[in-house]
Amino acid sequence: MREVQGRVVVIGAGIAGLAAAHRLLDRGARVTVLEASGRVGGKLLPGEVAGARVDLGAESLLARRPEAVALAREVGLADRLRPPATATASLWTRGALRPFPKGHVMGVPGTASALAGVLSEEGLARIEQDAELPRTEVGDDVAVGEYVTQRLGREVVDRLLEPMLGGVYAGDAYRISMRSAVPQLFQVARTHTSLTEGVRELQAKAAAARQTGPVFMGIKGGIGTLPLAVADSVRTRGGEILTGTPVTGLRRTPEGGWHVVSGEREWLADAVVVAAPAPVAARLLRAETPGAAAELDAVEYASMALVTLAYRRAETALPDGSGFLVPPVDGRTIKASTFASQKWGWIADENPDLVVLRTSVGRYGETEILERDDSELADVSRQDLKAATGLDATPVATHVTRWDDGLPQYPVGHHARVARIREHIARLPGLAVCGAAYDGVGIPACIASAYAAVDRIHGDPVAVQELTAHPVQSLHGGAGE
Repeated sequence: MREVQGRVVVIGAGIAGLAAAHRLLDRGARVTVLEASGRVGGKLLPGEVAGARVDLGAESLLARRPEAVALAREVGLADRLRPPATATASLWTRGALRPFPKGHVMGVPGTASALAGVLSEEGLARIEQDAELPRTEVGDDVAVGEYVTQRLGREVVDRLLEPMLGGVYAGDAYRISMRSAVPQLFQVARTHTSLTEGVRELQAKAAAARQTGPVFMGIKGGIGTLPLAVADSVRTRGGEILTGTPVTGLRRTPEGGWHVVSGEREWLADAVVVAAPAPVAARLLRAETPGAAAELDAVEYASMALVTLAYRRAETALPDGSGFLVPPVDGRTIKASTFASQKWGWIADENPDLVVLRTSVGRYGETEILERDDSELADVSRQDLKAATGLDATPVATHVTRWDDGLPQYPVGHHARVARIREHIARLPGLAVCGAAYDGVGIPACIASAYAAVDRIHGDPVAVQELTAHPVQSLHGGAGE
C-alpha cells in the first residue's frame, strides 16, 4: 500500500469526506477536514423524537455492498449492527395497502404474475407482449421509465418503478438514467430483446450466487451514529476536523500544491479532496478548472422533507411489515412511510411505550408541498397515514426534517457528465472529487467514491464499483429500503 505524503485537505465532512479522511490516515497522510456547517455527517443525522433515538436522515445501509458495513466495523460499531426486524413491505395503491410484489428487479418483473393484484388486467396483459416485441435500442443511455414503458407498458412504471426509484432519488423515472441508476437493467437492455427474459436471467444468477445475510443493515442508535464514529476515529488517529469552516477559495500554488482559504484562515496542502455537493464543488473549482465547474453547475437536486411521528403504543395499531411506498400516480401527498418501531427492533426495545413512524414528502419538481410549514406537513402525513392504515391517534410528538437540495439527480447522460468532470479534474495533480453527485447516492457508493478519490490523488488506478440493482438506502426511508 503506497503512502500519501504530506498534508491533504478534505473539503466536506459528510460520509464521503469522512471516509476519505479515514482512508488517507491509513495511507500515512496528515489530514485536515473542513466543514461549512456546524456538524459532521451530512445527510446522516441522528436525533430524538419524544425521547426516542431515531434517524432524521438515511436510516439503513445496503449490506450487499461491502464498503459501509466494513467501515462501521473498522470504527468500532460491529456490535451495534442490526438487520431489519422485518423485511416485508407494502404498496399503497388503488385505495389499499397491498403486499409489495416479489420477483422483480427495482420494480421490473420477470413475469406478469409477479404483479397480480397491483396492476390491472390490461396492465398484466401488456407485460406479456414483451416477448413478441422487436428489440428496443437504448444507445449510450436511456431514461429507465421510457424504456420500461416501451417494453412492458406504463402501468409497470407508474405503479412499481416510480415508487422504487422515487424512494432512492426523489426523482422522476421518466428522466432518470437507466445506465447510472439501474445498470443491471441497462446491460439486460443491451444484450436481450425481451426485458422479462433478461430479468429472469438476472434472478437466476442471483439465486445461484445467493449471498447469506440481510440485504440491508441498520445500526443501534441510528445510521446517523456512523459519521460520528468515523469522525472520532479520524481525530483519535491525529486527523483534524474543523466545523463551521466554509472554504471560500481554492487555488493551485506555483510549487504545484494547493492553497485553501476559509475566511482569514489559510492552509497549504499537497492534495485536496472535494467532498462537497456539486454547487459548492463548482464554485471552488471554477478558477482552476472551469470545464469541471460548468459540468457540476448542471447537476440538479431534489428537495424533500421527512416527518417523524411518535405515538403511544396503547393507542396505535399498524399493519405488519416495515412500511409502504406510494406510487405518485395515486395522487397522495406522502411518498413513503416507514414503521420504524417495527422495522428496527432496537427502537421498539428502547421505547416500549411508543411507536415511531416516518413519512416522506417531496420529489424532483414538487415545490408547493415543501412550501407548507412544519405543522401542515405533519397534519397531511397524519391524514395519509389514517387513510392508508386506519391510524387515528394523536401523536405525542412530531419532528420535520427538511433536506433542501438533498438528493442529486441522475438524468440520461449522467455517466457521461461524470466522465467529463473527471477528465477535467485529471489535468490537475493532487485534486479529486467524491460524493453522491457522481457514482451513486447510497452510503456504500459514497464511501467507494471517497476511496477512489484517495487512490486518484496518489496515482493508484481508480475503479468505482457500479451501482447494484438493489434499492439503496434513501432519505425517504420507505419500504423500498
